[in-house]
Amino acid sequence: QLQLVESGGGLVQPGGSLTLSCAASGFTLDSYAIGWFRQAPGKEREGVSCISSSGSTTRYADSVKGRFTISRDNAKNTFFLQMNGLQPEDTGVYYCVAEYLGGCPRRITIETFDYWGQGTQVTVSS
Repeated sequence: QLQLVESGGGLVQPGGSLTLSCAASGFTLDSYAIGWFRQAPGKEREGVSCISSSGSTTRYADSVKGRFTISRDNAKNTFFLQMNGLQPEDTGVYYCVAEYLGGCPRRITIETFDYWGQGTQVTVSS
């Protein structure tokens, strides 16, 4: 059974950092595009970042460029989202995603990815 499990969410003060992890089971990530979405209260789910299955393309939403970094460790079958300079508007539920032989389009939409984690809450507040 293919499964993605996020961890690393929590409460952080503005300007702080968090690293989210996404562990895959039931499949190996090296042939998959991977990414992260988030959903703030009352807002639509937003694509944050992705890496194509080939590793040739990495993209970020404009709102997180320069602050967030996506990475993968295929040996551990895990990928990450390092988040620095967090602001209250970064608050939301963060979901990791994967798609077999997938790409990483300029506009990261929910239709791009078939496999989703259950989400982890990130709250940025003083």
